[in-house]
This record gives sequence, C-alpha cells and structure tokens, in this order.
Amino acid sequence: MIVWINGAFGAGKTSTARELIDLIPNCTLYDPELIGAEVARLLPQKRLAEVSDYQDLPIWRRLVVDTAAALLAEVGGALVVPMTLLRQEYRDEIFGGLAARRIPVTHVLLATDETILRGRIADREDVEEGTETNVRGRQWCYEHIEPYRAALGWLMADAHVIDNTALTARETAALLATAVRSGAARVSDIVQTPEPTSETLAAGVLLFDEEDRVLLVDPTYKPGWEFPGGVVEAGEAPARAGIREVAEEIGIELSQVPRLLVVDWEVPRPPGYGGLRLLFDGGRLPARLVEQLLLPGQELRGWRFVAEEEAAGLLPPVRYERLRWALRARERGTVLNLEDGVPVG
Repeated sequence: MIVWINGAFGAGKTSTARELIDLIPNCTLYDPELIGAEVARLLPQKRLAEVSDYQDLPIWRRLVVDTAAALLAEVGGALVVPMTLLRQEYRDEIFGGLAARRIPVTHVLLATDETILRGRIADREDVEEGTETNVRGRQWCYEHIEPYRAALGWLMADAHVIDNTALTARETAALLATAVRSGAARVSDIVQTPEPTSETLAAGVLLFDEEDRVLLVDPTYKPGWEFPGGVVEAGEAPARAGIREVAEEIGIELSQVPRLLVVDWEVPRPPGYGGLRLLFDGGRLPARLVEQLLLPGQELRGWRFVAEEEAAGLLPPVRYERLRWALRARERGTVLNLEDGVPVG
C-alpha cells in the first residue's frame, strides 16, 4: 500500500514521513522529488523550458507510478510518499495508475494554519548549494500558497485531514499511523481497469443535446476529456459495449443500437498499445434525460455538452480528430475509416 502525505510546501510532509516509517511496520520512504531531479538531467533543456514545474511533465507522473510499483515489488510492505499534489487531474492520473497496478493509496492532507506555514517556510534550513538556491526555494513555497488555497476544496473532500498547526512531526506521524491502522484514513476510491498488455478494441458513443452539442465526460483516472464508452469485453459486440458503458458511466439507457460513425486505428505509442477505436452516434438526448445524468464519483468527475470548437480545447489531439471526423460522418450519413485520426481509403 501507499500512504501519500499531501499538503502545502512547508507543511512538514517530509519530516512527518521520516517519523512515520518508524511507526508502521515494513515501511519505506519514497520521495518523488528525486524523480523530478533525474528527469531534469535526462530531458533536453528545450523540453524542460516548456514547463515551470516538473509535475507538468507526463514522464514524471508516469515514472512516479512505475517507480512506486517497482519499489513495492522489491521491498514489499508500505511506501510513505511526502509529495504535494495541488492539481486534481494529476492526483487522478497518479492514483489511477497505481490503482491499475492494484496498489491501494491512502491520501492524507496535512492542514497547517497559513501564519504558521509562512513561519516554517521562513525558518527552513539552508541547503548547501548557496544563498541563491535557498532564496529560490523559499520563494517557490510562498508562490504556491495561493494554489494550495485554491485546491483546498477537493483536497479536504478527498483526503484524511490532520491539522498539524500545533503538532510536532512526531505527534503528527503518531496521529497519522493511528488513522491508517484504524481505517479512519480510508483508501482512495479512484479506480482504473488494469493497463492493457496488447492492442485493445474500444467503443465510444456520441450523445447530443437539443442544440446538437456533443456530450463529453471528464475521467478521474486519466488526463483529458473523453466520450462515454470504454474497452469492449471479450465476446461483446462493440455497439452493445457502447450501450453498456453509457449506462454504467452516466445512467442513461439507450433504447436503440447506435449507428457507427468512424473506425479509427490508434497507432501504438509506447507505453500505450493502441488498437481499434469505434465511435457511434447515440442520437439526441431529450431534456428530460439530460436531467437524469448521473456520475459515478470513482470514475468521472464531470460532464458537459460542448460545441466542436470548445471540444478542441478539452480533448487530446487524437481524440479531437476522431470527433471532428465523426461529426462529418454524421452530417453526411456515412462511415469513415481513419488511421490515427486521418481518413484513409
């Protein structure tokens, strides 16, 4: 299992983690900041210059999950991870990737009064690199207080909260260990199916409102918006898989088999395997059905109807191209054959 200690920069996550490994049997400290440092050494400067935080690099998020899985395979027991995660989609991606490897995560938030937090940042011990590095480090912490405030809504709802304003690291760790042992700090309910080991067949369904805007959903377990749908199970007809996924994801029972719009071959891009992606036309949803839309909290964070132009800013490029050509196929009453989002034949 993993105990993920979240909180503002300067909240005492690492100090608490060091104390916690003495209180939970067979426990290992795992600091993803080390991965950030190595990624900075591995990637070209041009790529690093495109982001202001290594958490924005997909390779960092992927390596955090892969390294955790490798560490647990090597040492067993539990990992304690002191790492600030303020973007909900990054939390979803990392915890979802761990869930796909059957690794449960207990999410804990150290909540610290801002006045105390600022004092702790000011009193941080200097590092060896020099005064400039120390100043930059403290400034980084100060600059992330506001993003931390902005994230408190979902953090407080998602994590087990420990107010460590008046506590030492040892006292905080003792409370945390008790919460883990008692189950008060529950395991994250983010779920994800196991990652594919070969090419997959997936079916998506386009649903429209009365203004002909298309329905998109926001998965908790991967970045970017998506169409309702999912992987076709063994022995299952693709269109029926789409109907099943729509019912499971948003609570809408389609009365008719949807019409095929596009067949798209997604090129394998390591570590992904690619495969065949089908998009079906589920038709217009009357207003009464839109009002019945439900979301399973473990899998989907939100939904919205969007015009084609807005979809371009929400969908990853390949998915957007698939949607764009599906809309053209719907207008023309035909079926289009795509390879990686480009019509062929």
